Amino acid sequence: MKMYILVRDDVPLGFAMVAVAHASLAGYLTFKDTPEVQAWLAGPFFKAVCIVNAREFENAKQVEDHVVLTESALDNREVAIVFRPRDEWPKMFKFLKLYRAAPVIGTEERP
Repeated sequence: MKMYILVRDDVPLGFAMVAVAHASLAGYLTFKDTPEVQAWLAGPFFKAVCIVNAREFENAKQVEDHVVLTESALDNREVAIVFRPRDEWPKMFKFLKLYRAAPVIGTEERP
């Protein structure tokens, strides 16, 4: 059982972090009464946060049971989308790239 959160690749990192926090809560609150969320909460409650381009974001909106999040500081632009947790996902999700922030200078491992 997994919840997917997709963040647009043109959203600055700080806003992306806030969007992911809001998306996780919005996904829970929106779908909390579904059997899938009850099973997800029983654990382990996995989440996958992916970074997507505009085309992938628009395509993902065609998948049922989602919430689109906007950011008021970015003129109410759509920044993220969260999906109801489920076991089976459309094939497109298999090809999405996990969101990985660049390392902070000075924190990389050294030989």
